Amino acid sequence: MRIIVRVKPNAKKRAMEKIGEEYVVSLKSPPIDGRANAELIEIVSEYFKVPKSKIRIVAGQKSRKKILEID
Repeated sequence: MRIIVRVKPNAKKRAMEKIGEEYVVSLKSPPIDGRANAELIEIVSEYFKVPKSKIRIVAGQKSRKKILEID
């Protein structure tokens, strides 16, 4: 399954919600050294109840809009 995610780094609280066809994820981490991407994978794994190893970023590694693949 592939999902489109819009990321909001440096937020006050962690959250994930679906808006239309894409998901909006608020992260506490800054977009430095991959910390925001690591937190994104952690939040998505909790939301979909799958292991972190089953989630990978397919496109948008350094962008706010990303495509994630969940096995």
